[in-house]
Amino acid sequence: MKKKSNSQSAFFNTRVLLASVFCSAGALIALFGSGAFSNASAQAISAPEPKAHQFGQTTVIHALHSDLSRPLREQPLIWPAMEAEHEANLNPKIPHQHQDGPDPVIQSSFWQRMINMPAVPAPLLTWNGIPYPGVGCNCAPPDTDGEVGKSQYVQMVNEGFQVFDKVTGTSVFGPVAITSVWSGFGGACQNGGSGDPIVVYDQLSDRWIISQFAVPSGASVPQDECIAVSQTGDATGAWYRYDFHLTSNFLDYPKLGVWPDGYYMSANVFNTSGTAFLGPQPFVFDRVKMLVGDPSATSQTRGIIGGSSEESFLPADVDGIVPPPVGDPNHFVAFPQGSPLIYKVWAYHVDFTTPANSTFTLEASVPAASFTALCSTTRNCVPQLGSSANLDAIADRMMFRNAYRRFSDGHESLLDNYTVSANSVAGIRWIELRRTQPGNWGVFQQSTYQPDTTWRWMGSIASDNQGNIALGFSASSSSSNPQIRYAGRLTTDPLNTLSGEQHLFDGTGSQTGTSNRWGDYSDITVDPVDDCTFYYTNEYYATTGSFNWRTRIGYFRFTGCTAPQEGTAHFVVTACTGGAAISNASVSIDSRPYGATLSNGTYDAILTAGSHSYSVTKSGVGTQTGNFTITNGQTTNVNVCLGSTSSPTPTASVAPSPTPTATSAPTATATATATSTATATPTATPGQITLSVRGYVVGGKRRADLTWSGATSNNVDVYRNGARIVTTTNDGFYTDKIGGRGPGTFTYQVCEAGTQTCSNQVTVTF
Repeated sequence: MKKKSNSQSAFFNTRVLLASVFCSAGALIALFGSGAFSNASAQAISAPEPKAHQFGQTTVIHALHSDLSRPLREQPLIWPAMEAEHEANLNPKIPHQHQDGPDPVIQSSFWQRMINMPAVPAPLLTWNGIPYPGVGCNCAPPDTDGEVGKSQYVQMVNEGFQVFDKVTGTSVFGPVAITSVWSGFGGACQNGGSGDPIVVYDQLSDRWIISQFAVPSGASVPQDECIAVSQTGDATGAWYRYDFHLTSNFLDYPKLGVWPDGYYMSANVFNTSGTAFLGPQPFVFDRVKMLVGDPSATSQTRGIIGGSSEESFLPADVDGIVPPPVGDPNHFVAFPQGSPLIYKVWAYHVDFTTPANSTFTLEASVPAASFTALCSTTRNCVPQLGSSANLDAIADRMMFRNAYRRFSDGHESLLDNYTVSANSVAGIRWIELRRTQPGNWGVFQQSTYQPDTTWRWMGSIASDNQGNIALGFSASSSSSNPQIRYAGRLTTDPLNTLSGEQHLFDGTGSQTGTSNRWGDYSDITVDPVDDCTFYYTNEYYATTGSFNWRTRIGYFRFTGCTAPQEGTAHFVVTACTGGAAISNASVSIDSRPYGATLSNGTYDAILTAGSHSYSVTKSGVGTQTGNFTITNGQTTNVNVCLGSTSSPTPTASVAPSPTPTATSAPTATATATATSTATATPTATPGQITLSVRGYVVGGKRRADLTWSGATSNNVDVYRNGARIVTTTNDGFYTDKIGGRGPGTFTYQVCEAGTQTCSNQVTVTF
C-alpha cells in the first residue's frame, strides 16, 4: 500500500480536487451522450448505501455503485497535479509463529555448475514500462504487475495504467492515471483510489479485470475494492465498473484470481490504525453478472478466517485452455505454518443462487520443508550496491500469483513462491502442488533457489502448457544494483531443480530512502494464444536515488514448446424472430460459465480439440443448448438463436480466416464455417526505435515524458524541433522540462547517439 505524506490530509489533495473537477465534467458529458445507462448511473450515485446481508455463515455484499464507462480511449484523460514526493506507508507486517529450522531443499550449487547451457533462453524482447512517478502518484513502491492477452499487454503500477502491443512492446494507450479509468464514476473509486493495483486476464471470456483498493469518504484506510471488467478484449475500450465496500477494517494487499464461477480475492485485514493483524479474509465476486455489467452483481465473503494466528493466502488463478473440473472450488494456498510446517489449501465453493450453501473449508494440509525466516525483525534487509538503505523482501507471505493449471493428461498443478533465508542470503522457496482425480493435493516438488551469494526475492512463478516452469525475481547484493532476472526448468529436468538463469534487465542504480520499500510484488504470466511465451514485469533503478524507480517488461519462451491442440468456437447469437444480434448473452461450455456475447452478438472461445456442449442464455429472451466439434487450428462457427424458435445444432466447413485481434469484434455471419488459424509467436523487431511522448503541465510549466524502445547503443540523442537537446543514457525514459507557459507545439525524435538511426517523430501540443 502506498500512502500520502503526513504533510497532506490523508488521501485528499490538490490532485484529487483537480481530478474531481475534470471527472465531474466528464460525467456531465456522459449523461448527455450515453442515454439510459448514464441516467441509471446518476441515480445509483445518490442512492443510499446498500446493506450487507447474512445467509448462514456467508455475507453477501451488494455493489455501492456500478456503470458502463465510455471507451477508455475516448475518456477525458486526467493529468493530476504533481504531488510532493512521499514514501510508502509500511505495509503492515503479518505476525506469524514461525520456528526456524535447517533448509533441506536448498538447490545444490554443484547441480548448477553441472549445467553447460541454461535451459532458460534469453529474452526475445524487453521494453520499458511505466516509470516513476507512475503518472501522478510521486510515491514508492510501484507495486508492479501486468498481464498478457490475445494481442495486448496491460501493465499497472501505483497509480498508472498502460496498454502495449504484446509483440513489439509499442505503447497502444497511456500511460494514464488509474483515475482516468474511473472518470465520471464518483465516490471512492474516482476520488479515493489508493493503490495495490492488480490486472488479470480472463482468457475464458477474453476480458481484462483491473482492481485497486480505495478509501471511502470519512475513512482513513482502504475499505473498498474498485473492480472493472472490460466490455471486450480491447483494454482501451469501455469497462463495466463496480465499487464494493467490503469491510470497516483496513483491507490490505488484495490479490485476484480468475475462476470459471467467480473472481476470487484474498486480503490481509488489519485494524484501522494498522497496528493489529486481524486475519486473512477471502472474497468472491459474481463473474457471470460482471461480464455483462449487471448492476445486481454481488460479492460474498466468509469473514476473517482463523484470526490473527492464521497465515495469509492467495486464490488460484487459471492458466491454460483446460478449465478446472466442473464444480471445482477455487483453491487458496496459505503461507506455511505450524510445527511441523504445513501448507494449508483452502477450498472456496460459491453458490450465488443460494449463498447459505457457499463454503470455505480446509481441503488439504500438505507437509512443507523447514526453513529460516528472512529478516524477521527488520525491513532493512536486502543489500544493494552504493546504498546503505537496504530493501524490504516482504518475506512474510506468498508472492503473487498462485498459478493454477490443468494439463491434458488430467493432473492439476498449483505453483507458488515466497522468500526465505538460505545460507545467510535471500533465496526463493518455490513449490508445485499436484493432484490427480480422484485424489487430493500433495507436494510434487519444492526447492529453495539460492545458487550463489546473490540475494534473490520478490518472485513470481508460472508454467507453460508443457509443464516447463519460469520463476521471475529481483536480485542484488552489496556488489550489484538490483536486477530483474528469471530462472526456469524444463519438464524433463530432475525434480526440485531450476536448470538455468537469465537476466531480463540489469538496473544501473540503487534505491535510497522510501522506508526500504521494494515491490510489493512482481508478475509473470503466460501468453494465452501460444500458451508458451512467458511475460515478466518488475522494477529497477537507472540511477541511484530515493524516488526514481523504473519498470521493465519482457518475454521469452522455452525452445521446443508448442501450442496445445486447440481451436476457436465462434458463437453468433441472434433473435429467432427478425435475426437481430443479441448482446450480453451468457455462454456456458461443457457446463462451465465461459463468456458473454459482444454488441454484435458474437463471442469467441479457445477450446481443446474435440466435442463440446453449450448453453446460451439471456434473461427475458431465452435459453438454447447444443453441441459442436472443435478441430485443431480451425474456427467453428456456432449459430444460435434465442426466442420462440429453436436453434439448429451448428455444422462446420473449412475456409480461410485472418487471425482475430483484440481491437475489433468478429462480424456475425449467417453460415456455419470452420476457419484455419495460425498460432501467433512473438518476434522482436531489432534496429527500430519506437517513441511515444506525453505532454503535461506542472506548476503551470510545460513538461514532456519521452519513452522509447528498440535503441541498442549505450546513449541516445534527444531532439526537440530538429535540435539536439541532450545526449542521455539509453534507459528508455527522459523528461524534457521545457518550461514556459501557454500554448506551444514540440516535435521529438530519439536517435542512436551520434548517428542518423532515429525513431519516429512525435508531436505534442499544449
